Order: sequence, then C-alpha cells, then structure tokens
Amino acid sequence: MSEERKPLNFLEQIIEEDLANGMPKNKLRFRFPPEPNGYLHIGHTKAIGISFGLGEKYNAPVNLRFDDTNPAKEEQEYVDAIKEDVSWLGYKWDKELFSSDYFQQLYDWAVLFIKEGKAYVDSQSSEAMAEQKGTPTQPGVDGPYRNRSVAENLDLFERMKAGEFEEGEHILRAKIDMQHPNMLMRDPIMYRILKKHHHRTGNDWCIYPMYDWTHGESDYIEQISHSLCSLEFKPHRELYDWFLDQVIDPNLVRPKQREFARLNLSYTIMSKRKLLKLVEDGIVKGWDDPRMPTISGLRRRGYTPNALRKFVETVGVAKRDNVIDVSLLEFCIREDLNKTAPRVMAVLDPIKLVITNYSEEKEEWLEAENNQEDESAGYRKVPFSRELYIEKEDFKEEAGSKFFRLKLGGEVRLKNAYIIKAESVVKDVKGNITEIHGTYSEDTSKKVKGTLHWVSIKHAIKAEVREYDRLFMDEAPDSHEDKDFMEFLNPNSLKTIDAFVEPSLLNAKVGERFQFQRLGYFNVDLDSSSNKLIFNKTVGLRDTWAKQETAHKAENKPVQQNSSNAQPQRKAIDVVQQLGKKYTNLPEAKQLKAKAEIQELAKNISYDELQPLFNTAAKKVGTRIATMIVLGVLVKNGLEKNAEVNDFISKALEDSNTLLVEEAKAV
Repeated sequence: MSEERKPLNFLEQIIEEDLANGMPKNKLRFRFPPEPNGYLHIGHTKAIGISFGLGEKYNAPVNLRFDDTNPAKEEQEYVDAIKEDVSWLGYKWDKELFSSDYFQQLYDWAVLFIKEGKAYVDSQSSEAMAEQKGTPTQPGVDGPYRNRSVAENLDLFERMKAGEFEEGEHILRAKIDMQHPNMLMRDPIMYRILKKHHHRTGNDWCIYPMYDWTHGESDYIEQISHSLCSLEFKPHRELYDWFLDQVIDPNLVRPKQREFARLNLSYTIMSKRKLLKLVEDGIVKGWDDPRMPTISGLRRRGYTPNALRKFVETVGVAKRDNVIDVSLLEFCIREDLNKTAPRVMAVLDPIKLVITNYSEEKEEWLEAENNQEDESAGYRKVPFSRELYIEKEDFKEEAGSKFFRLKLGGEVRLKNAYIIKAESVVKDVKGNITEIHGTYSEDTSKKVKGTLHWVSIKHAIKAEVREYDRLFMDEAPDSHEDKDFMEFLNPNSLKTIDAFVEPSLLNAKVGERFQFQRLGYFNVDLDSSSNKLIFNKTVGLRDTWAKQETAHKAENKPVQQNSSNAQPQRKAIDVVQQLGKKYTNLPEAKQLKAKAEIQELAKNISYDELQPLFNTAAKKVGTRIATMIVLGVLVKNGLEKNAEVNDFISKALEDSNTLLVEEAKAV
C-alpha cells in the first residue's frame, strides 16, 4: 500500500512549477527574515514553519536573516531571543546573516541609482511630501527637488552619509512615477538620516536604508529563490521587483516574492508595538510572561515545540486572512501533553478529609501509574495516611444522582488507594465545612461511580500555582475603532494559589511538565527553586471557555414564551448523537468546535442515558467518537469505570479509526 500523499499547498505548487520549468533543485534557497525589534510571537511560527518546512521538504538551505535597518528599535536582546525561539522550535538555519552586512553594497547601489537618474535627494518636510503624494484615487505631483542635477544629488547624499545634516533635513528617494496607481511606487524613500547607535555597526552609519529597499536586494545578494511574505506585503511586490530590475544579473537567481495569509488568533493581539505596551505598562511581567502570545511566553507556560508545529500544520497555508480559534492551539498542546506528561496528584483548593478508622500512626506507600499513555513511564510510590486533602468541589453534603463525587453517606474511590465513605462533617461558627470525616474499606473490588485525587497531609509539599487565563476577554481586542485594546484586558488572567502536591514533585526541575490528575497540565516555572516550588497552568483538561461562551449566548438569547406551538427542547443525548453522525466528515477545525459542544452537552447527560450507545454498530464511528467524548467528561467528573465502560474503551482502542482511538486513550 502506497503512503498517503498530502495535496500540495499553493506555495509548493509554485515551487513545483518553477522546478518543472527548468529551475535546478540545488538553486532553491529560502529565508526567515525577522526584524530584531521585539520577541517572536505565535503568528511568527507560521512564517517560520513555512520557510523551514519548505527547506526540509526540498532539502534546501534556509537562512536566518535579521532585517536590522532601524537602530532606534532594534537590540541584541531581540536577536538572541529570536535565535533561541527558532532553535527551540526544532529548526536549523544554514547561515545567520544581517541586512547590516550589506550596508556598503546597498549604499554603492544607491550611488549608482543617482548617477543613472533613478534616485534624488528630497529636502522637503514630511508634511509637504505627504501632500504631494496624492491618494489612492488621486495621482501625486512632482516635488520641487525631483529634478536636481546628478552632481548635486551625489554631493548631498555623500554629506548625508558624513553626518553633516540633522535627522529629517534630507532623504533619498527612488525616482519612479508620482502618478503611478500603486502609491508605493510614487518615489519611495530609500534612505533617511538616523543618528542612532546600531547594535552591530555602532556609529559607522548615520543614514539607514528603508525596509523596501533593503529587503529584496538582501534576498538577491543571498540568492534566495523564493521570498515568502505575509499578505500585507502583496502591494509591495511591484516595488520589490522594480528595485531588483535595476541591479539584476541575468546569470544569477532572481528572487520571487509570493505572499501567504498571516496567522491571526482569537483573543490575542499580534502587534509587536501593542505587545511592547503591555510590557512597558507592567500589565505583564516581561516578554516571556506566560500570558503573552510570544514563543518565549508559550514556552514558559509549558507549551511544547511539537504542539506549536502541529498547530501550524493544522492551520495550513492559505491565500486569504482569517482568524483561527485559540481553542485549536489549546487542543494541540492537550494532545501532545496527554502522550508525554507524567500523571501526579495535586490539590489546589483543599479541604481536610479524616479517615477515622485508619490508624494515626499508620502510613503506606502505594503504587501509582505514571502515564497510562506511555508503557515505558513506569510507576511511582505515593504516601497514604489518616488525614488527606481533597478538592472542596469534590464534596457536597447532599447531591443528586449526576454528582459522581463524594457526598454524605456516599462512597468514592481514592485514586490508587481505597474506597471511602463520608460519614459526617465538622463546621466552623459560620457554618462552613472545615473537615470531612469518613471511613475506608480495604475491599477495593467494590463498584463505585466516582474516583477522586488526593494528597496525604503529612507528606504534602506546599507549592505556588499560577493559574493563567486568556489575557483578553474579547475575540478581537484590537479590531474596535472606537475602543482601545487595553479596555478588553481580562482582570482575572492570573490567579495565584497556595496548593499542595505529592512528595514526588519535590525535586521537579524547571520546565518539567506534568498532568495534575483531573485538573489540567502544569509545568515548573523559571522562578521555582528548591525552597519554593512554582507551577504554571499550561491548559486545562477541557475547554472551559466553550462553557462560558455557551452560557453567555444563553444569557443573551430572547426568552421564548410558553405556547401550545412551542417545540419541546431536545435532549442533550439526542443532540450528541446528531453531532456524532457528521463528526468524521468535518474538517479538523470544525471537529474541535463540535467536540467542545459535545463536552458541554455531556454535563447534562447521565451514565444511564449514555450506556446504550456503547452498543453502537462499528460502522457508525462518528457516534462512537461522540459517545467516547461524553464518557471522558463523566469520568473526569468522577464516574468510576466499570466492566461495561472498560469493554467499550477496549473495543475502541482496537478500531482502525485514529480519531476514535485517540479519544479512547484520553479516557
């Protein structure tokens, strides 16, 4: 059986056509050209993935080139951070280069332009030049200095380079066409005076080339075959080609600029300027704050290179801009960490559980599986004693049949330990429960519906947990013309918790990732030390925002008046079955939305309603997937696995459908 081949994206099609038309494969060369004026963010992972991915596909070199033409905003710190991020993502560049390497060549070409009558020094104010440039519907007009003599232009340009003039006194412009329909072609600026220290060239230069002039010529110097840019550069392509036309050697490779849609993410801003404002205003604690969409922030939060690469691959390469739901990014990290993260127990909101029939002096070290997804992960020992911490939300004095956790008179299983029964509670003067008293049974074969995580108080390690949420509450915080993006900041984007974790985490190293069972994925923060463990919450086990958005829509939905014609509301289990029928035919992004909807519906489905779907025919794989998703929610909420559940999961694990297998593994 031949290996399944993915269809080519439009950039690959362009390259394949060039190769078919005679371009030698050994002439392919790509580049990733960041400006070192800030930290890379999640949007850049797409550009990185495209260029380096093509390099891997065609076994072609990829340059890492820093377009460092603006010393006012560029720093060595950003260069170092960019190199670290690209390396961390798993990519290797062929050459590390800088546009500043070409300052002398660019200057020499500019002098040639002047001599050929293709460039001139303009001495007007920026306001006057802007007025003369016209509008998209109105042509520009020639300025008073456009026809200076070659000799005067050469003299002024040399004196600009020598530092005789102040910033803004003169600029060098290309002499193209002030009536051109593309405003970028109306005598664009090539050089401006900037008396700033450059991070590499120091004070050698006080005139610096503009981006449009530098970019294409740098590609040409490096013999880049395909210059891949985001869509906002499409109007610049004509100027890119015009500049190349003036210097090109027909015997050398001519770079070809082509554009792809940039990556936009919901609830996120991608502007370096706005990200810098968050840093400078102290909204976040630096570029690598785990709430930031920077690669360094995502790394600190616990994201993996595999998850980010999978995310970019899933998003794909498009010709039109669109906004990707941030839940897809969160889905990718859950999928990755589910396979690799060791399982441990931690309690974030503790309440004391006293097992009254367990001896005060006794303690046991029980065996616990490290990761059921990884057979090589092995086992560890966890201590058990008379007094434990459990989560407050895992206990209710009274609860209905859908509450699978602990209640008075009810029984649950403690993960890796015994079955316990809640007998009584202790309350303070305000009526708040301070302790739960219960008894344990050594008969672990009994069937109970709930399973809880716990930590032995005697052995618990105190830790700080930083629970991060989305930084903005609006899906597109910088898209409102009448409002500043800062108005949409989430006041609850960071919550610091004093938690208790099992003692196996005492020696956890910075950067290590774990699944806190039933809670989510966490990693050890850079601030952590041997004296104080600090964990960052990477992502929850489920998409909690889907629940909030559903609730928000419900709040804003008009109330339907009761009438004899009103349609009865469909049962949640029926809606799940309907979603399941279409599930396998949906594209991945829509599957994720359907999955989130199923997980929300699962909160209103009982085990008794779900159990009949365990017998769904094998060919109805979509319904079986939906059933497995619901089962995952019930188990997460404390449903104890019985023989029927285990049999359903076992059959799913043997299925040929990878989606069903993955969902079964997650349960």
